[in-house]
Amino acid sequence: MFKKGFLLLLTMMLLVVFTGCGSSTTSGDAANASKKVKIGIMTNTVAQNEEEYRAAEKMVKKYGKDVILFKTTPDNFMKEQETTIANMLAFAADPDCKAIIMCQAVPGAAAAFEKVREVRPDILLIAGVPGEDPDMVAKKVDIVLNTDELAMGKTIPAQAKKLGATTLVHYSFPRHMSYPLLAQRRDIMKVEAEKIGLKFVDATAPDPLGDAGVPGAQQFMLEDIPRKINEYGKNTNFFNTNCAMQEPLIKATLDAGGIDAQQCCPSPYHGYPGALGIQIPADKAGDVDYVIGEIKAKLAAKNGTGRFSTWPVPVTMTFIEAGVEYAKDWAEGKFTERNNKEILMQKLSAAAGTKIEAQTLTTTDKAGQEVVLDNFYLILIDYITL
Repeated sequence: MFKKGFLLLLTMMLLVVFTGCGSSTTSGDAANASKKVKIGIMTNTVAQNEEEYRAAEKMVKKYGKDVILFKTTPDNFMKEQETTIANMLAFAADPDCKAIIMCQAVPGAAAAFEKVREVRPDILLIAGVPGEDPDMVAKKVDIVLNTDELAMGKTIPAQAKKLGATTLVHYSFPRHMSYPLLAQRRDIMKVEAEKIGLKFVDATAPDPLGDAGVPGAQQFMLEDIPRKINEYGKNTNFFNTNCAMQEPLIKATLDAGGIDAQQCCPSPYHGYPGALGIQIPADKAGDVDYVIGEIKAKLAAKNGTGRFSTWPVPVTMTFIEAGVEYAKDWAEGKFTERNNKEILMQKLSAAAGTKIEAQTLTTTDKAGQEVVLDNFYLILIDYITL
């Protein structure tokens, strides 16, 4: 009750700040108002997913703390959604904050964006990798960025078979299977795997937000993958929907001689450096080619060449970096549309260092009619075999 009361009080205070003084502001005051542009970034903590966190740090380093406002969601974001909302409202409390980028947009993000809209309808809102109903999130923000989860339901089995797999093990847990896109992708993956001759195994892993936490979930992967290899053989591809479990998945798969076509968030940085003991020197930070070279060398040393693959760019990091550049140009008046696909694609391609294509998400309403979410972009990039 205290938290709810606090949020209500904070919201009322913000309303006074942004609307209560409006009647006394003259045109001269408006002309002399601060033109400083600030951009808020909210990511997971390092424990949940390091990539987004490091991308935000990179933007802070590039533009400075006086331009980039950086906060994280709580580790246990499912139980602390009030904290996520309060942190988002703290961004909105700064009148110079013109945009907010949240990646990953974990459960609770939609409510947080809604609260920001109530007090600051002028702020540009960008959500990356949403964990809630796509239609609901799309209505709360200006732009949604996500990997093309549904298309991956086909591309992952195809890539796994290309790498020599005969079995595909899909690890997840009930919380993730409550995410519409993740559940639909699993269903598509099962159908596609069976269509191309792969045995599909639907496996349940511990939730990192459960009683055993991240360490327990990671230990499960280290222990269960060898069991699955013993049961199904070395030509088994392993996939897990959770970021925190990618390192142990890669390590255990390599040690047991299995296959890993793609991580949950495909990127050379996601799981591979930690799993393979790769130390990235300061002068190589952000050098994707260097990281890929190190990964290939480490895999080769353990006979893993040709058994692993990923996307050639860190896609969630790209979402944050491109989001900042897009938001900055919009806030500075270089273009006026909140949802400008052409400019967005330019920013994504520039941040990734390669051409990126995207399609918009099509959903079905309660009447069974197709609805195109023209601000919900699905990104898909071809694989690099390691």
